[in-house]
Amino acid sequence: PPTSTRTPRKGVMAAAAKLVRKIINTPLAPRAIGPYNQAVVVDTTVYLSGQIGINPESGELVGPSVEEQTEQVLTNLSHVLEAAGSSLRNVVKTTVLLADLKDYAAVNTVYSKYFTEKQPARAAFQAAALPKGAKVEVEAIAITGCLVDE
Repeated sequence: PPTSTRTPRKGVMAAAAKLVRKIINTPLAPRAIGPYNQAVVVDTTVYLSGQIGINPESGELVGPSVEEQTEQVLTNLSHVLEAAGSSLRNVVKTTVLLADLKDYAAVNTVYSKYFTEKQPARAAFQAAALPKGAKVEVEAIAITGCLVDE
């Protein structure tokens, strides 16, 4: 791996060394299907890997419709957030990947049931293909602790 020849400024290394990285995996959400974890917490920030609509018990997609898959995706994200000490209320950013951008409105209908107020920032893209032939994938960034709105 590349290494830096730069010398860190005095105090920078000490401050950075105090950050703790915690790996999050819960049996209530599908196991990662690659070399990654369901989430990683650094300080008070939770970085959630993309979830697709897999039932964690069967390991299979929940159904053919984008609505069914979106429900499962958001349920999976919720379980990972809980394992990380957070919740959907503390999500500050999501990225939605769609196999077909024509499903945008249907995904929004389900999404709005999970994010009812103070919705997070979001980006949405059409992807050429998603794992296991999924129709939707969502990744998120959240925080732990008490989130105060202004």
